[in-house]
Amino acid sequence: MTEVKGIFPVLVTPMLNQKEIDWDGFRNNIEHFIGEGVNGIAINGSTGEFVSLTKEERFKAVEVAVEQVNGRVPLIVGTAAETTADAIEYTQQAEKAGAHTALLINSYYAHPKEDEIYEHFKAVAESVKIPVMIYNNPFTSGVDISTETILRVGRDVENITHIKESSGGIGKARDIARQGEGFLKVFCGSEDLAIESFLVGATGWISVSGNIVPGHVMKLYNALQDGKMDEAWKLYDELLPLCEFLEGSGKYVQITKRAMELKGCAGGPCRLPRLPLNEEEDQKLKDLMDGLGVLKKELEVATNAESKL
Repeated sequence: MTEVKGIFPVLVTPMLNQKEIDWDGFRNNIEHFIGEGVNGIAINGSTGEFVSLTKEERFKAVEVAVEQVNGRVPLIVGTAAETTADAIEYTQQAEKAGAHTALLINSYYAHPKEDEIYEHFKAVAESVKIPVMIYNNPFTSGVDISTETILRVGRDVENITHIKESSGGIGKARDIARQGEGFLKVFCGSEDLAIESFLVGATGWISVSGNIVPGHVMKLYNALQDGKMDEAWKLYDELLPLCEFLEGSGKYVQITKRAMELKGCAGGPCRLPRLPLNEEEDQKLKDLMDGLGVLKKELEVATNAESKL
């Protein structure tokens, strides 16, 4: 089975309007990222508005993505749900459809205790045979899972193979990577701690900014892999303002969807209650993208196309 490591953009779910998903745009976006050379793709995550999708839409997103990816890169599918029974259903559907790995967070409303989180992860993972990446994100779920619980469930359940660590504490990523060596690999889940996470042992990054500038993020990762630290830090310094905007805005879904549109890819509106970016936020995004050369590149493509008419 293909190893899960490297850069995985976590894709938006593009929409035509408040009711209709842009499935053709979804397929085209997948092709865009594969063309950019990413190591894998993640769908049905927070950036994909999974909590705003119906069960049928989540199921279809998996089926469409599996068909479009066609085994070319690993596909990680978010299978989070508030109840263990629902999470099992989503995870089993992802496995049956042909997903490579499931991404699973703890219940995000119940604020479960450590033993409840352990049993939730264990029950869901043991219901399938595909690898499961558990997810620690206290900002979303309201619970910062202890290092001890993360390591225990990773040690006890054979197909819990990875953790997406988004607590914002680099010490936790370090401790899990070091103490979990041999049975649990760390993926960075914090946009503004990417290099730091790799330096303490992370093997991958589920990246929101990877939607917006996948080529830049891949160059950063490849520089790290090649030991070119000066180049990596230069690329990271250029990327950090965008990462900090995503992390600090509270509107990472809106930012990413708007950025996809500005790149000429499929984005569309977010489902309510999320509202679009205001004028100031929209201009800041354009400035950040322009600084990274994204808008200039897309403008050149559009200009060249017009000149051929």
